[in-house]
Amino acid sequence: MVRSNQTSPVMGFILLGLSAHPKLEKTFFVLILLMYLVVLLGNGVLILVTILHSRLHTPMYFFLGNLSFLDICYTTSSVPLILDSFLTPRKTISFSACAVQMFLSFAMGATECVLLSMMAFDRYVAICNPLRYPEVMSKAAYVPMAAGSWVAGSITAMVQTSLAMQLPFCGDNVINHFTCEILAVLKLACADISVNVISMAVANVIFLGVPVLFISFSYVFIISTILRIPSAEGRKKAFSTCSAHLTVVIVFYGTILFMYGKPKSKDPLGADKQDLADKLISLFYGVVTPMVNPVIYSLRNKDVKAAVRHLVFQRQFTQ
Repeated sequence: MVRSNQTSPVMGFILLGLSAHPKLEKTFFVLILLMYLVVLLGNGVLILVTILHSRLHTPMYFFLGNLSFLDICYTTSSVPLILDSFLTPRKTISFSACAVQMFLSFAMGATECVLLSMMAFDRYVAICNPLRYPEVMSKAAYVPMAAGSWVAGSITAMVQTSLAMQLPFCGDNVINHFTCEILAVLKLACADISVNVISMAVANVIFLGVPVLFISFSYVFIISTILRIPSAEGRKKAFSTCSAHLTVVIVFYGTILFMYGKPKSKDPLGADKQDLADKLISLFYGVVTPMVNPVIYSLRNKDVKAAVRHLVFQRQFTQ
């Protein structure tokens, strides 16, 4: 694992994780495992009902099925590695496995940002231009929109991963994280990372800033349109069609802002505690958001609840 500053090639990395807190590892293993199983079950059921139930063969539920599949991929790119690290004394990962994990994690995160903005556009057209909805959101439009989200996320992940893994690394190659998180890996580089920093900043503007602005403007028009509906029942019905998506957006971006926007502690003792808190927040962010998404859509959407009940009753009847 250790390499000299100039000559030895990097063979792998050591993932620090919760090594300094061994008593927490067993507890978090059980907790994260249970949450991961809920992610697989909840999102798996959502994918199943959007495929099998004919009433859900619409653009909104097509995007929802993509979001559920993305959440499964996102958690699977990191959670098995994290669970293994909780049980393994020597928490190592090969260079190639680190690159693959970094790519998948980055790609899924970037794709979700774009996909949420596509879903916001779908709700904008449905509420603000309902008569044109079948024409604007035809299958020829929404399938390429979803595919474009995946392609865009994969391309930016490929660029960022390639730039990061081409760097020379020095010292003992200890990553102070559970996974090969790109910012944690860049700290180990013994070369100028200004190109990486600039490319990350550009990617953040494109995949965080632009989608947030797009979603915000969409909901300004959506809320404005809803408020002009004369009847209270009509306003309630219109808002119910986009409330689940709005809740998911707030949870997703709110957690990101909390993780990266809070001030850093200057006190060494406080810094150690904050370092542990940052890692735990990052750990739960990678599991909690994918876990709550299907819950939000199930609780706040009558069509999904009806489809799930139909699937359960049909399964019981066939048995």
